[in-house]
Amino acid sequence: YVKRVKNAGRSAQIVVSRSATGLVKRLFENEVPEIKQGVVTVKAIAREPGHRSKIAIYSEDPAVDAIGACVGNKGARVNAVVQELGGEKIDIIPWSPDPLEFIAKALSPAKVLKVTAKEGENSALAIVPDDKLSLAIGRDGQNARLAVKLTGWKIDVKSESSMLTAGEE
Repeated sequence: YVKRVKNAGRSAQIVVSRSATGLVKRLFENEVPEIKQGVVTVKAIAREPGHRSKIAIYSEDPAVDAIGACVGNKGARVNAVVQELGGEKIDIIPWSPDPLEFIAKALSPAKVLKVTAKEGENSALAIVPDDKLSLAIGRDGQNARLAVKLTGWKIDVKSESSMLTAGEE
């Protein structure tokens, strides 16, 4: 992925990157014709190179399944991108104009019970079932960290039982 080109007199310096989020976007544009044509839009990408990426996609056309278009027949399209990125895991998430709904989807594969916003700041509290807390946070906090990067919100993840005991005090 070409990040920038610097002209220095007679020569040019080309800065390339395999870790930029733009690389994931370009790979999906190459694999998914619906993205290239503008039918499906990439709204946001969060990435930890070599480990996992989350990509938020959206289609204004209700007849187009944005996730299905990106995954492809038997996972062919997403698998081609995964292979190009050396086995990096990719989570494809439906984008939502409602930030609280988007936060819940960004924490997938964990099921989120409820998301509440804190007044006056881009901060939210996500409540998940007790058995899904480690899945929502992810290994070394990776899933929650990527959800924060993807949504642009500060997200606190709490278990259902910890919220109930906090409510009793």
